[in-house]
This record gives sequence, C-alpha cells and structure tokens, in this order.
Amino acid sequence: MKISKKTFGVLSSGKKVYLYTLQAGDLSLSLSSFGATLTSLIVPSRTSGKEDVLLGYSCLEAYTHNIPYFGVTIGRFGNRIGGGRFSLQGTEYALYRNDGAHTLHGGRRGFDKLLWKADAYEDRDGVFVRFELTSPDGDEGFPGTCKAAVSYGLTKSNEVIADYQARVDAPCPVNLTNHAYFNLAGEGKGDILSHEVAIQADAYVAVDASLIPTGDILMVGPGPFDFRTRKPIKRDFDAVPGGYDHCFVIQGEPGTLRPCAEVYEGSSGRTLRVFTTQPGVQFYTGNHIGVVSGKAGSVYTKHSGLCLETQHFPDAPNKPQFPSSLYGPERDYHEKALFAFDW
Repeated sequence: MKISKKTFGVLSSGKKVYLYTLQAGDLSLSLSSFGATLTSLIVPSRTSGKEDVLLGYSCLEAYTHNIPYFGVTIGRFGNRIGGGRFSLQGTEYALYRNDGAHTLHGGRRGFDKLLWKADAYEDRDGVFVRFELTSPDGDEGFPGTCKAAVSYGLTKSNEVIADYQARVDAPCPVNLTNHAYFNLAGEGKGDILSHEVAIQADAYVAVDASLIPTGDILMVGPGPFDFRTRKPIKRDFDAVPGGYDHCFVIQGEPGTLRPCAEVYEGSSGRTLRVFTTQPGVQFYTGNHIGVVSGKAGSVYTKHSGLCLETQHFPDAPNKPQFPSSLYGPERDYHEKALFAFDW
C-alpha cells in the first residue's frame, strides 16, 4: 500500500490544492482537496491492461469550472430541492436556485466548489484520505453550522470505500454523495450505453418534467426501469425521454450496508459492484454532458459516463412521506458506500 501527495495547483485566493494518490491491491485512486474530488481510478482489465475508469480533467483550473460535477463530493444536499425552498418548524428557508426554479447539488457554491482540509492515513485494511470542511449557518440558504467529514480510500481487496459524516447544530436537511462518472471501458472510450447494469430496486421515485419528485413511488416493472436482472442500458433507453436520471429505492434496510447496483463492461471484462447504507441511488446516464475536453486529450460527449450516486431521495425536505433527510444536534449524519471491482 502506498500514499503520495503533491501540489495540484493554486486557487485565485492563493490557497494550495493538493492531489493525493492511493495505491492498494491492484487499484490506484487519485483525489483532490478541491471539492473532495475523485480525479482518477486506475483499474486492470482482462484484455487491455490498466485504464482510468473515471471521467475528469487533467488540471485544477478545469475543476474550478466543473459544470458536469465530475468526481466531486456533493453537499449540503445532493440532487434537487423543488422550488429552491423548504419549511422547518414554521420557518421557510429560501435556497439559491441554480437549476431553473430549483436547487441542485447544494446551490451556487456547494461543497463541490470548496477547498477541504485533507489528511491521508493508512490502517491495516487500506489507505485513505479524510476530507473536512465547515459550512456556516446560512450557507446557500441552509440553516445551522454544518461540519462535514468524508473519507475515501482503497482496500487490499480492490474496493473503494466512501464514508460520509456530518454534524449540524440546528435542524437541517443533509444529503452527501459523490458524483463520479464511470466508464468501465476507460474514460474517453465511447459511450456507456452498452454497459450492462443491474439495480437492486423494486421501485423508483417518480419525477415530473423538471426531474422534481411527484411524491409517488412506482414499481419498476415490467418496463424500462426494471434493472432487477442485469441488462444493457441501451435495451430500453429510447423508452425513457432524455435518458435515465432517476432515484431507485434500494431493497433492504436503510442504515445497513447492502447490495445496490452492478455494472459490467464486456470489452474489458470489468465489473463494478456498489453497496450502500442509503435509501436510494440516483442512476444517471450523462444525458447533459456537452462537448467537454477531458483528461489526456479525451473529448467527452453525451452518455460518456454513468453515475450511481448513493443518496437520500431528491426533494426529501418537501416530501414527508420519503425517508427523513433531516439532521441536527440530536441526530448526526453517517452513511457509507463501497465500490468493488473485478475483471
């Protein structure tokens, strides 16, 4: 196992951003302290050697204008909050609306656009980087001071571990996740529509044309939302206008680490298995990626990567029938995810 650290760049504020590279088992993971971002993940294959399976950029400057949210940690609240507002105990809180009439991924300057304090460490199971930040009361309209800590690491068993924690001193919705885009053929190597996906979900969260939940939970099948048996993304893709960008209700008890999803890519033989403690996972097929200059000369376009964002349900602060995303002095936030690779 190995940990290395170098300067990734300097922000306009004069503060340095660091890039950490972790090696354990057969994997290598690089992470930036700006946005607590996963910048690369090198994974072996059966046929073509090692490849970077994460979409991203080669330099810090590009990450400061990261419109697709490549690899970043999302907070305070991942996904959408309808109307950019919610009410708590008779008080309405207005958030910054950065998605039309709605708030997306924490607002104009969410956790993905902040510099985190970072420390790397090793234990007997793997190598990790722990990121910490403090979001003040009123940040992007959210109440209470929130202290967040996210640890990412590699184990000797070829697993990427994500551990999300937050403590807030007033009642506030919290929903942390990572927005990694995977292409198991290798970043820059075409679209992901031939990837085969299974999702351990019998139901999904219905949304309107603005991708805001209607409040209904619908059964997945039979139909295009049925991923209970692994299938190519493209099989039913044309039946989903705009592509998949939906939260699936993961089977089993929230709070327990349990199977969430599986992805297989045939040309490389790579398999990704995802586990989570969260109630849901947002399956997103990169529908809004424009023409983006990525790493090492790669050019990304629509559907160049897929996301499996483990999380609470979108718009949960306005949907009392959804699992509660409300945390505060008497309820700390703590969720985990695991990404296991094979080939």
